[in-house]
Amino acid sequence: MEEKVILLVEDNPDDELLTLRALKKNNISNEVVVARDGVEALDYVFGTGAYTGRDTCVMPQVVLLDLKLPRMDGLEVLRRLRADERTMLLPVVILTSSDEDQDIMDSYSLGANSYIRKPVDFAQFSEAVRQLGLYWLVLNRVPSLARRA
Repeated sequence: MEEKVILLVEDNPDDELLTLRALKKNNISNEVVVARDGVEALDYVFGTGAYTGRDTCVMPQVVLLDLKLPRMDGLEVLRRLRADERTMLLPVVILTSSDEDQDIMDSYSLGANSYIRKPVDFAQFSEAVRQLGLYWLVLNRVPSLARRA
């Protein structure tokens, strides 16, 4: 069975740790690749930069994308993913602390599959991650185009 990789795009070390803890607590043992800014995320997905030579036939099952990122923000990452035939159908979940209507509108306008505001409380955050994992890693089906480059 092919491993379902999660790409976590998160620049805040505390939020990264909380997300990884919540995944572990909920027995989600998938490999998690962490990109700490938008450029690194695109390098991973497209096999460029530090990820040159990565097998881009194996795409993440889901991208958990923060909006406020250094070097390139999450909306620009989403825009570029949707503009490329290899990743236009890749499931992207916005996982951010922003509850701004404009961020929500922009995210969906650019093709986000879901928008989740990070709960402040760890128990609530853990439950959100459990549900996210259940849906995106177990229940959701992706077209073959989103699995291969």
